[in-house]
Amino acid sequence: MGWVGLYFSGESLRNTQKSLRLLGVEVSHKTVYMWIKKYIGLMGKYIEKLRPKVSDTWRADELWLKIKGDMKYVFAIMDDETRYWIAQEVAESKYKHDARKIFQMAKKITGKKPEILVTDGLPAYHDAYKKEFWTARKPRTEHVRHIKLKGDMNNNRMERLNGEIRDREKVMRGLKKEDTPILKGYQIFHNYIRPHQGLNGKTPSEACGITVQGKNKWLTLIQNASHHSTINKGSSHP
Repeated sequence: MGWVGLYFSGESLRNTQKSLRLLGVEVSHKTVYMWIKKYIGLMGKYIEKLRPKVSDTWRADELWLKIKGDMKYVFAIMDDETRYWIAQEVAESKYKHDARKIFQMAKKITGKKPEILVTDGLPAYHDAYKKEFWTARKPRTEHVRHIKLKGDMNNNRMERLNGEIRDREKVMRGLKKEDTPILKGYQIFHNYIRPHQGLNGKTPSEACGITVQGKNKWLTLIQNASHHSTINKGSSHP
């Protein structure tokens, strides 16, 4: 499964296809894409069952990408301490988007709500915050809002994540489908595969207490996901 890592570390579908050809595997770049879709879907279902031990401070931000030639916005939530990319959502609009869904996803994935939520000044965040995090049950989440200014370092960790995604988009030359598995795959790459200097060489998942064994972590995740899927099928058919 080294070709999966090759693709998400920055190679294009066609270059990944060429690398497979050198290994004696003759497939089209479209087949490579279908394999990616299959395995990312499999890993995604498995990872959804894991619960990362994140900190009490989360950051949210959005960036625009071209999908099918149109500008879309990717909303993302990341844990401040571990850099774990908790949740993501693609939206048609930046200002009219209802951010409650991504906040709900983040709470479901982590099993908690943050003590502090850091965002830019986008009204969609504060509207969703009041409905999802400003509850009668205490302690209430504090919302720290920053208006983006040139040189502003308050949300720089999210900006680095945005930079990673933009660099990946350049190789892809825009995303071709709205339901693309590429963004989910890059989220897995960010959380479980790529070591971070700011975490002393650990991956965000390791910082959250989730360790993926083996030298080829893609292969380990796929094997674990396949085993998990087989068990679930078996339990549903006694």
